[in-house]
Amino acid sequence: MSDEKKNDPLDATMKKETQEEEDEDLVVVMSCGHTATPGSLTGWCLSVLKQGQCKFTCPALKPDGNQCGAALSYREVRRVAALTVDEMKLFEERLVHLTVHAMFQIKECPGCRTYVERQNEDNLCFSCPICEESNRPSHQFCWQCLRPWKGPAPRVDRCENPGCVDSDLQLLQTCHLMVLSDVSGVEPCPSIRACPTCGMKVEHTGTCCKYIICHRCEVEFCFVCLKVKQQCLQTSSYYRACSSGIAPRQTSIPKWNK
Repeated sequence: MSDEKKNDPLDATMKKETQEEEDEDLVVVMSCGHTATPGSLTGWCLSVLKQGQCKFTCPALKPDGNQCGAALSYREVRRVAALTVDEMKLFEERLVHLTVHAMFQIKECPGCRTYVERQNEDNLCFSCPICEESNRPSHQFCWQCLRPWKGPAPRVDRCENPGCVDSDLQLLQTCHLMVLSDVSGVEPCPSIRACPTCGMKVEHTGTCCKYIICHRCEVEFCFVCLKVKQQCLQTSSYYRACSSGIAPRQTSIPKWNK
C-alpha cells in the first residue's frame, strides 16, 4: 500500500476537508461526516478483512471516545480509498470468500473436488451427490477430517479414522496469545475466538477497541470477556479491562440457532 495514493481530482462527488495542493493527498469527508485519506482507509479496511469480517465501518472516534461505526459500502470504500486494480481484486475475492462461507457450510469434496454444502450440522457423515451419481467406491466422507467415513453414523464428535479431531476447536485451544494494545489493563488473551452466538472463528487485529462484529451473525461482542457488547458495556467501556476478566480458552464451539 502506498502513501502516495490519490483520489481522482475530477471526481465531483469527493468533498475535501481543506484545499490542498494538487500534488498532495485529499482528506475526504465520508458519508458519516468523518474524514480519511486513501492510504489510511485502505489500511483500516485491509485489517477488517484480515479479521475475517466483510462489512466496513468508519473507524473514527467520536467526542465521547467511542468508535463511529457508521456502515461504509464497498462502493464508498473503493472510491474514497482510491483502490488500485490489484487492491480491488484482493478486496473482492476476499469479500466473496467471506460472504459465501458466512452463509453456508461449504467444503471441497475429497473425492471429486467439487464444493458441497453440509446439510445436517448434527452429523459429521456426509454424502457427496456427485460421487454418488458417478458410482465412486467412496461417496460418504467425514466433514471433520475429509477422509472416507469410518464407523457408525450419525455422529457429531468424530469418525473412527485415527487423528480425526475438530481442527477449529484445536485452534482455539492452541492459538498464540495477543495483546490488545489500545485497551488498558488487559493481559494477553487468545488471538482467535469463536463467536459466542454462532461459533464462527474470528480474529482481532490487536488495535482499536475490544469489540468485534461477527461477519456471519453480525452480533458485536467483546473479544476479551466474550459477552455481547451491550452486556459488557454495563460494567466496562470500549478501551478498559472487563469487570469479569479475560474469558478462558473455549473448550466447545457454540452452535448457531438461526
